[in-house]
Amino acid sequence: MSSKELPPSTSPFFPNIFFYNQFRAKPSWPPASTNLTGQVAIITGGNAGLGYECAMQLLSLRLTHLILAVRSPSRGEAAASKLRHAYPKSTIDVWPLDMSSYDSIQTFTARISSQLPRLDTVILNAGVRHTNFLSVPGTGHEETIQVNYLSTVLLTILLLPILKTKSPSGIPGRITIINAALALLPKLPSVDDDAPLLKSFDSPAQYDANGHYCMSKLFAHAFLYKLVDYVSADDVVVNLADPAFVKGTGLIRDVNTVGKVFMALFGALCGRTVKVGASTFVDAAVVKGKESHGCFLMSWKIEPFNSSLYTSDGERAVEQLWRETMDELAFADVRGVLQSMKKGL
Repeated sequence: MSSKELPPSTSPFFPNIFFYNQFRAKPSWPPASTNLTGQVAIITGGNAGLGYECAMQLLSLRLTHLILAVRSPSRGEAAASKLRHAYPKSTIDVWPLDMSSYDSIQTFTARISSQLPRLDTVILNAGVRHTNFLSVPGTGHEETIQVNYLSTVLLTILLLPILKTKSPSGIPGRITIINAALALLPKLPSVDDDAPLLKSFDSPAQYDANGHYCMSKLFAHAFLYKLVDYVSADDVVVNLADPAFVKGTGLIRDVNTVGKVFMALFGALCGRTVKVGASTFVDAAVVKGKESHGCFLMSWKIEPFNSSLYTSDGERAVEQLWRETMDELAFADVRGVLQSMKKGL
């Protein structure tokens, strides 16, 4: 059953979910027969941390062509150089992509359309979590919501027809969006047709670093909840993957010294290794099949979405968020793109 079809979780206490995810769940590694020869994959934010480790794991499965989509080309090239040394038979390229810029996303997808004859897999790993409020000048949105939700949605939608046409006949393309168990913590906000939902997160006075981060991940649940109405698993498989809490990543790089010490200690006690965390990406993008389309994957298993999506209030919030998102991204004709992907067309 898909996440949408599963009954909502009845676990009353988030630490129960955290404990199982961190300490009880057993890693699921690709079968020894997994062979990605001939395939082409893109990883956003693939120059460090989980993205870099994911790149290593895909290349170890004999991936033929890897593209690191990164904000800093120099850092991307430094990472690519190490990967090329470890896997000299693979082609490894670095393409610029700024997830804070709609223009950059459109340029990036246009380049894929014109330059890649084949594309099998895209792993959307780029994300941010800021201690202090930051606004994106080009859009006016708070950067966590911008990058983790709005820009990720735009990139996902623009990739859909590309993957549909550039993946081998009879084999759906794959998009795995990195998510988090923290998406299960908040509830979708109550909505009012006269009060915009997305803009309510753009006020510095209302900024909550953890709250905005968790909500950005919950919004991804809401997006996928609706996306399956338009996209067939026969064309493109889209899923969300939670790596759990992983020690040694750059997600907390802008916290203060005390926070870094605490998170380092917490990671030493509770954190997954980067290798185990990245294996959840590979599992979602390579191992799982069509059954994972439209699903939230946690602990290498299909799990329900955030429970608030299954309520009448949650359904109204999902619809309003969808409308506002489509309006925000109308400049890229996202409605037209989705209509072209509509099941049965």
